[in-house]
Amino acid sequence: MFKNFINALKVKEIRNKILLTILLVVIYRLGCWIPVPGVNASAFAAQVDGDQGFLGLLSSVSGGALANGSILALGISPYISASIIIQLLTIAIPSLERLSRMGDEGKKRIAAYTKIAALVLAVAQAIAIVISFEGVLKVSDLGSGFSIPAWMVGIIVTLVLIAGSMFTYWLGEKITELGITNGQSILIFVGILSTAATSLLNNFTLIFAGDLASLGELALFIVALFLIFGFIVWIDGSERKVPVQYAKQIKGRKMYGGQSTYIPIRVNSTGVMPIIFAMSLLSFPQLILSIFVDTSTNKFYLWYSEWVGTGSWIYIILVGLLITFFAYFWTQVTFNPEDISKNIQQNGGFIPGIRPGLPTADYLKKISHRITLFGALFLSIIAIVPSILFKFISGSLVGAFSATGLLIVVSVALEFDKSLEAQMLMKSYKGFLK
Repeated sequence: MFKNFINALKVKEIRNKILLTILLVVIYRLGCWIPVPGVNASAFAAQVDGDQGFLGLLSSVSGGALANGSILALGISPYISASIIIQLLTIAIPSLERLSRMGDEGKKRIAAYTKIAALVLAVAQAIAIVISFEGVLKVSDLGSGFSIPAWMVGIIVTLVLIAGSMFTYWLGEKITELGITNGQSILIFVGILSTAATSLLNNFTLIFAGDLASLGELALFIVALFLIFGFIVWIDGSERKVPVQYAKQIKGRKMYGGQSTYIPIRVNSTGVMPIIFAMSLLSFPQLILSIFVDTSTNKFYLWYSEWVGTGSWIYIILVGLLITFFAYFWTQVTFNPEDISKNIQQNGGFIPGIRPGLPTADYLKKISHRITLFGALFLSIIAIVPSILFKFISGSLVGAFSATGLLIVVSVALEFDKSLEAQMLMKSYKGFLK
C-alpha cells in the first residue's frame, strides 16, 4: 500500500488529485471545530460524551463534530442512511428497480431521490437533536447551556445542522469527482481516525505525566489492534472461487470461448452494512426515549439503558442475532443466483458437474448461504469481541475504535489502495508496479 502511494505521488495528475483530496478533507475537519452560534459548546460536549447510544455513535463517526457542537455535527450520516433506504426500496418498489436498470439516466434519477431523502433525514435528525438537548440544557438568567432564548436557538441550530450536513455531502461528492476514491467513505474514514487519535493522545498525556500503567495498557491495546486489523484484512480478502467453463463456439471463421474462469463469492460480501443496521435498530428506542423523557430520572429509560443498553448482555446477544439476520437479508439484496445462472447459460458457460439453468442457481444459492453464515459470524465477532477486549485492557481507550469503525477503516484503506493501483495501471508507466 505505501509503495503504491509513493509511486502515485510521482505522477503529476494523480498527485494533484491526492493534494485536492487532502485540501477538501482539511476544510471538512475545520468545519468540525466551528461551533454553532448561540450554543454552549462545553454543555454540548458533556451531554454527548456521556451518551453511549445513538448520539455517542454519531459523534465518534463524525470525528467528535457533534461533541464539539459544530456546524458539521451531523456529518455524512443522513446521506448514508438515505442511501441504505433507497437501495432497499429499489428492491421493493418495481418502478425504482426499473430505474436502476436504465443505465446512467436511471442512476442520476436515483441519486436525485437519494439527495431528497438525505435532506429529509437531516431535518429529522437535526430536530431530534435539538429537542433532546433542549430538555437537558434549560434556559436561565445565568445563560446556562443556551445563551439565547430556547425557541430561537432551536431554529438556528436546526437550520445550521441541516446546512452543515448538506455541505458535508457536497464535499464528499467533490472528493469523488475530483479525487481518487469515494468521497463519503474518505470523510467517514477521517472522522473515525480523528476520534481514535484523540483517545490515543489522552493516553499519551497520562504516560508523559508518569503513569506507567497507562504505558502497559497502550502497548496491549496496540498489539490487540494490529491483530484485529490483520484478522479483518484476512477475512476481507477471503473468497470462494466457483469454477466456470465456457464451451467453444465457432462464429464465421473464428472460434470463441473455451476458456476457464471463476465466480468469486466473498466471505464478507455484505461489508459493514449488517452492523450498521443492527446497531441503528437497537439504538433507535433510546434515541426516541431521550427526546420525550428526562433521561436522568425516568425509571423506564434507566431500566432500558441498564438491561438493553450498549454493553449489556442482552444487547450483545441481540446484536449477534440481528447481524446474522441482516447479513442474510443484505446478501439476498446484492446477490441474485438466478441472474448469474442465466448470464452464464446465455454465454455458453457451465459449472463443471452442475447442469445449467435452475440447478446452477440452486448450487450458487447453497454456496452463498454457507459463505454468508461464516461472514455473519465474522461480523458478530468484530462487533462484540473488540469492544469487550478494549474495555478489559483499558476503559479510557474503548472509544478509540468502535466495531463499525474498525471495519470501515480497513475497507476504505483497501479501497483507496485499489483505486490508486487502478489509476496507475491506466497511466501504463513502466516499472511503477514492479
